[in-house]
Amino acid sequence: MKKAGILNRHLAGALAGLGHGDGVLVCDAGMPIPDGPRVVDLAFRAGVPSFAEVVEGLLDELVVEGATAATEIREANTEAAALLDAHFPALALVPHERLKELSAGARLIVRTGEARPYANVLLRCGVFF
Repeated sequence: MKKAGILNRHLAGALAGLGHGDGVLVCDAGMPIPDGPRVVDLAFRAGVPSFAEVVEGLLDELVVEGATAATEIREANTEAAALLDAHFPALALVPHERLKELSAGARLIVRTGEARPYANVLLRCGVFF
């Protein structure tokens, strides 16, 4: 058994299969989940695990070359916006409806227990070399 890093076997396996340019949507409990992408649902109860915990955990495991969030995050969820700004200085912003459209092209969707609006981000995988 792993003693460090991501222990959820479904998430660890999904991350191991990602390649350069693949999209990973980290979303709150209310984000509509499109058909197609692999989904790892981590939601246990409202707020558990939090959006911040999942994003920071994924950043320990992934190389990310870009991120996209909903424009509405700036007004509706300043805490999540600050978290994303701290990790992604070149954060791209699109309307929420567009983010939902883009999520259909993600290779993996990780659903958190977050229960605040617009706590969603689409990560674009990079390479470590």
